[in-house]
Amino acid sequence: MTHDASEKVNETAGVVGQAQAVLAVALQAYIAIDTDGRVKGWNPAAERIFGYTPAQACKRDVADLIVPARLRDAHRAGLARLVVGGPGRRLGQQMQLSALHRDGHEFPIELALTVTEEPGGRMFHAFAHDVTTARRAARFADIEAAIALGMAEADSSTVAARRVVDALGVKMGWAVVELWLVDEDRQLLTCAARHTEPGRRLGDFALSDLEFGVALPGRVCADGAARWIPDLSADGASLRSVAAARLGLHVAVGVPLSTGRHTLGALCVYGDRVEDPEDTVLGLLSGLAAHVGQYLERRRAEELTVELARTKDEFLAMVTHELRNPLAVIASTVSLFGEELDDLTGEQQRQYLRVIARSSQRLSVMAEDLLDLASLESGHLAVDLVDTDLCAIITEAVHTNTTPVAAKQLTMTAHLPDRLDLHADPSRLRQVADNLLSNAIKYTPAGGTITVTAGLDDTGQKIVWTVADTGIGIPRAERPRLFRRFYRASTALNKRIPGCGLGLVIIRTIVERHRGTITLGEHAGPGTTFVIRLPTSAPTG
Repeated sequence: MTHDASEKVNETAGVVGQAQAVLAVALQAYIAIDTDGRVKGWNPAAERIFGYTPAQACKRDVADLIVPARLRDAHRAGLARLVVGGPGRRLGQQMQLSALHRDGHEFPIELALTVTEEPGGRMFHAFAHDVTTARRAARFADIEAAIALGMAEADSSTVAARRVVDALGVKMGWAVVELWLVDEDRQLLTCAARHTEPGRRLGDFALSDLEFGVALPGRVCADGAARWIPDLSADGASLRSVAAARLGLHVAVGVPLSTGRHTLGALCVYGDRVEDPEDTVLGLLSGLAAHVGQYLERRRAEELTVELARTKDEFLAMVTHELRNPLAVIASTVSLFGEELDDLTGEQQRQYLRVIARSSQRLSVMAEDLLDLASLESGHLAVDLVDTDLCAIITEAVHTNTTPVAAKQLTMTAHLPDRLDLHADPSRLRQVADNLLSNAIKYTPAGGTITVTAGLDDTGQKIVWTVADTGIGIPRAERPRLFRRFYRASTALNKRIPGCGLGLVIIRTIVERHRGTITLGEHAGPGTTFVIRLPTSAPTG
């Protein structure tokens, strides 16, 4: 070999050595592939990204190594076209593909493919890098933007909560997303919004209220700390986790909604699997929860200001009409009584006194309602829970109201079992019964009907108590405001039926102090149906 030829060989060997050294320290995976699709080159970055050592990868079919099974036929067909000189429009271009790791999980890569002509035939060179982190960052940024936009455009905290769970559910692929808020008055958690993927039925998993420390939302709020449940079926201590596992949900994550000073609620997600690392998911959800918590606190303050202003206006309206009118009647009657006293017969005097008594009684009821409401909502009025028979309470209330029922020619029927035992305050439940019946009597025209029913639900753990009438009803658009202080339905105002708008608020407060609920039930035809659900057992803890 001549001196010049020897120098060329050495120079070529040096270049090859330098190239191999560069590939050895390159951050991108390098894979050399022959025309049969066999691996001929595999650098350390390829080992880090795909999990195979060079010895394990070389001479094997690259499709079997790193191409997901569903894509292998397409990969081999494309390689065959390139081998015979077919069009290679993607040569030299960056491509986004799904790759398969040695442990079986799929992940996204960005890959560029080039070809060289070698003495032994064509050789394909693939340069790839894992873009999981970049894609995740883009996806997280998209989620954060969607949630920020949803909250900015929401006209209430309720709508904002709905948009938060929808954005997380759709963009993150979670099967169920829930936003729970602390109800300070009831000392419970309420589900403010829930997203469920289409076609999935939640059944008894979809609760609306939870106690502190119970299930994932309750534990997150009680501790003020994030929780990760990697296997819901193994969380046997939580009945809700068991219910979730039956639905095919496997993993759950919950983070507190916090303002930094106190916990407002919990943001919880449930899914079939989690593709992102635990610390990454917790970091994203915790950041979103902090943002949502700050928003909700600010929005609640704004809504409270509006609510206080509205309550003030409604209170003034109530004072103007419901307090001033009885006072005016009393004042005018006393004046007439004084002027005509010498000319009045005994019966006329008694008639004047009855007018004064009715108006003073009306004022007394309003004053008692205001005091009751203030005491109940502040927690200063005790609710004494004892073993009680609800049927006896309802029966007494029905009998007490027979006179006003007869005066309006109404028909009142009660469908009750012999007993309905529960742990409750009998005097407070009697107050509920009296208020519901008096409302039904007041708002039902002559000749109408009132029907009272009570019984156990299918579980035997709750009593369902209904009071239905054929009265003037409540417009559907006004029903969300029904249990608000001083609110009166337009149907009552139009017919000038007296009232102060406190009875239903007091009823709801008493029912909730018994860990129950009151709602407006579906009603066919004219009238209204109120549905009360009360637990039969004594509260635990």
